[in-house]
Amino acid sequence: MANIVIVGTQWGDEGKGKIVDLLAENADGVVRFQGGNNAGHTLVVNGKQTICHLIPSGILQGKACYIGNGLVVDPAVLIDEIDYLQALGVDAGPAKLKISEKAHIIMPYHKRIDHAREKHKGDQKIGTTGRGIGPAYEDKATRQGIRFVDLIDGDMLAEKVRRNLVEKNFYLQNFLNDQPMDPAAVIEEYRAYAKRLAPHVTNVSAALHRDVSAGRQLLFEGAQGTHLDIDHGTYPFVTSSNTVAGNACCGAGVGPGVITDVIGIVKAYTTRVGQGPFPTELFDDTGKRIQEKGAEFGATTGRRRRCGWLDAVILQNAARLNGLTGLAITKLDVLDGLDEIRICTGYLADGRPVDHFPASLKLLSACQPVYETLPGWHADISSARSRDKLPLHARRYLERIEQLTETPIDIISVGPGRDQTIVMRNPFI
Repeated sequence: MANIVIVGTQWGDEGKGKIVDLLAENADGVVRFQGGNNAGHTLVVNGKQTICHLIPSGILQGKACYIGNGLVVDPAVLIDEIDYLQALGVDAGPAKLKISEKAHIIMPYHKRIDHAREKHKGDQKIGTTGRGIGPAYEDKATRQGIRFVDLIDGDMLAEKVRRNLVEKNFYLQNFLNDQPMDPAAVIEEYRAYAKRLAPHVTNVSAALHRDVSAGRQLLFEGAQGTHLDIDHGTYPFVTSSNTVAGNACCGAGVGPGVITDVIGIVKAYTTRVGQGPFPTELFDDTGKRIQEKGAEFGATTGRRRRCGWLDAVILQNAARLNGLTGLAITKLDVLDGLDEIRICTGYLADGRPVDHFPASLKLLSACQPVYETLPGWHADISSARSRDKLPLHARRYLERIEQLTETPIDIISVGPGRDQTIVMRNPFI
């Protein structure tokens, strides 16, 4: 029996959705354990593209799916996603999709504050998606949050909304120069959501315990990437939750002894959305070529992703923080046709080596990448179905990644389709 955590090793957008969808075939249940609808997982099955934001990608495999207590959930977005999947013939009803009663809810005032803050900050903005994720996590930390257990209790919902809006409206009006919100309108809107979602709400921790006791295999799906982690990422240009593998236990309600493997998803190059330092970012024609060929636009926001060479410094950091047991390389095919490929193997600041991933953004911004150059390959690898069918230089590139991260590669993606995948080791089998 295996229970596997999937995490991003870079700044998100590594292609976790495809790998989760692939591995879910041998899982009995798939669990999202953090984040919100600021994540977007794009899946291509039989040539058809599907985007999931909150519901675990395993829903397309017909698996039991769980939204853990570590998420913050916009109920309107979740209902839209359920309806979207149902219209595609995918069962996302209460028998298939369970929501933790302890998961926190994104309220309208969270989104209003998110947008108003970014406007107020001007050039100093973080680059948030504006979906209320951060303010919802703030309320969770200050014990003002509204959970699903409160949502389905009409009296408790009304009491908390009225109480919270006293403070939120004062903040909106007197600091952010925005309009106040009407408690009655919010309560009415969210009572309608409660009626629709109540059949999905349960004790997810207890349900997962039953699964594990019965010998069922679970896949834990993270959102964003390691370097957007609130503690371990490029703070403050991070998300508002812990994205590393250790949070799979906290965000789902299972003990650490349950986890058997941690697979790190690595895009064959590096991308980043929004603000924050990016040592290997490319501003030349190669960067533009990678961006265009890789269709590097956010699945949630549509924002252009910044592109650069693979950064082994952040991969080494991710391997340590997550305790990776294997890697899954995605979008290797995007590098087809390049004369040479570079890997950043270290940083220099003021001419001196930096032997770790810096916590200081001032230091990180001053870091210059130390590159190792490898020959590229002039071949279309999208039809390769085994590692030995890849061009020699592609294999050597993969071998160098394994050496630098001290982690074996289990899976290689050579195209967007589910079948365009080379699997050396499936940890579920």
